[in-house]
Amino acid sequence: MVTHSEVLKKCPFCGKEVSVGELFKVNFICPDCKNYFQVPARERVMLLSDEGEFNELFGAEIFIDPINFPDYKQKYDSAKKKSGENEGVLCGVTKINGHKTCIFVMNSEFMMGSMGTVVGDRITALFEYATRHKLPVIGYTVSGGARMQEGILSLMQMAKVSAAVKKHDEHGLLYVVCLTDPTMGGVTASFAMLGDIIFAEPGARIGFAGRRVVEQVTGEKLPDFFQTAEFQLQNGFVDEIVPREIQKDHLAKLLELHGY
Repeated sequence: MVTHSEVLKKCPFCGKEVSVGELFKVNFICPDCKNYFQVPARERVMLLSDEGEFNELFGAEIFIDPINFPDYKQKYDSAKKKSGENEGVLCGVTKINGHKTCIFVMNSEFMMGSMGTVVGDRITALFEYATRHKLPVIGYTVSGGARMQEGILSLMQMAKVSAAVKKHDEHGLLYVVCLTDPTMGGVTASFAMLGDIIFAEPGARIGFAGRRVVEQVTGEKLPDFFQTAEFQLQNGFVDEIVPREIQKDHLAKLLELHGY
């Protein structure tokens, strides 16, 4: 039987196949072309956390189908099997180089990190927990946007999470966001852009509507680097671009500088 660490993933840029175990050792960076693989949520947490320090919160499985969307349960079950997780975000408390913080990491392997009711509930609950315990929040976003299978309720999560972020901010607490590839739609239009400090991974696609949609609506040919992290940095939407291999130390320094 093949273990999770033995599962092979193909680099989307050069086609090289690398096991999950080997990718973990190199921060999910292709050993040949040096481009970035998407990182599963739990592996991301392990890369950032001090050993044995992550304590998962709000992880109980809850399936909600508010508008009886056709085949939604089958798609949900397929995402569970593919990702090994029961939703599109992982939340908890951890330590990063000894600094205690709340953390949420969205999961590209679960319906492309789409934001449904449970995702919104979990992130909201994490901010409320952080506010009560006077802890900072670090968020890693990756998402195609709102989960269409939940209709208008998925869009309501934008306001709900944003309100929890606001209350956390009113208590003078730090919120740091890392935008990873891709961060799009309603996630970009809400809590992904509300951080006190917003950084991105190199080359990450960040925007609201996708490139093809914008081109079709405007009738214009967009530059090659449109919606990349580098484009957003140039236009003031992100504060900095931080390579993956130094993010843990970078976050630890930010937490230290803010007194955590």
